[in-house]
Amino acid sequence: MVKVGIVGGTGYTGVELLRILVNHPQAEVVAITSRAEEGVRVDSLYPNLRGHTDIAFSLPNVAVLGQCDVVFFATPHNVAMNMMPQLLDKGVRVVDLSADFRIRDAQLWSQWYGEPHACPDILTQAVYGLPERNREQIKNAQLVACPGCYPTAIQLGYLPLLENGLVDNSRLIANATSGVSGAGRQAKVDNLLSEVSDSYKAYGIPGHRHLPEIEQELRDVSGAAVNVTFTPHLAPMVRGMHATLYAELIDTNTSLESVQQLFEQRYANEPFVDVLPAGSHPQTRTVKGANVCRIAVHKPQNRNTIVVLSVIDNLVKGASGQAVQNMNIMLGLEEAAGLNIVALTP
Repeated sequence: MVKVGIVGGTGYTGVELLRILVNHPQAEVVAITSRAEEGVRVDSLYPNLRGHTDIAFSLPNVAVLGQCDVVFFATPHNVAMNMMPQLLDKGVRVVDLSADFRIRDAQLWSQWYGEPHACPDILTQAVYGLPERNREQIKNAQLVACPGCYPTAIQLGYLPLLENGLVDNSRLIANATSGVSGAGRQAKVDNLLSEVSDSYKAYGIPGHRHLPEIEQELRDVSGAAVNVTFTPHLAPMVRGMHATLYAELIDTNTSLESVQQLFEQRYANEPFVDVLPAGSHPQTRTVKGANVCRIAVHKPQNRNTIVVLSVIDNLVKGASGQAVQNMNIMLGLEEAAGLNIVALTP
């Protein structure tokens, strides 16, 4: 069995990791940390796990975590980077769900997160954990930076277009909507039911922290400068993410049929990307609880704009499910182990 440690187990991504890992055929969670809940059984905080685990929260301890085969960080930024050098020195393999190692440029990271990076020398060692792009690098990685939820939905929607040079890189527009759980499990007025229910809003228009991550990765894909206008939105739902992506075709004669075929071929062998039939409109409820991205491609009025619709569960394919997918690849396990979860309907 693979021995797993989780740093930061009280948030939504932490409990989602546990929900997936308790049913993983080859993984055993041997440590889960929380400074605030030390000594408390996990299933007393999350009764949905009763009967599946009897583990209790403990303090973060490098000596204990260093005995794990893999450690997940399900923490806010500025936690993983302060423990990372010690864990890597012990030979532990790490999947970081925070933003600490997603951006390779330390100065750019500091610009967006408002503080110096604690270990900039490690940034270049981290492999960006989008399996659909970096599977081979992930296999040999010691440290994987798990992508953010918005970047996952947006990149999977744009990849085939940019890889084949079909669109104008300077005119990419991403309107993406998240459920409230994307803000984390914290007491915040903006996240109260009476604040978000029966409402819908945009936020972060001057600049969202996921933007540099999105542009960095899409630039790597295209090999040229990329400009993305990214507007995140908040919807009155607990979980789910819907990205509506716009791109201008370079060749006005490019048909929707050829683009549809391109997407189908690109993702034909990807276990967790589902390209829907032409004319489809994916819904967030079709991916709820599942580690899958469903995609549909449109060319409205047969004009020059391609519209890609991309939906994921922000806590699964957008976070914890993708993290386990990365672990499976890193350790040479079946990539879908523990992840063959059917979405919940209704």
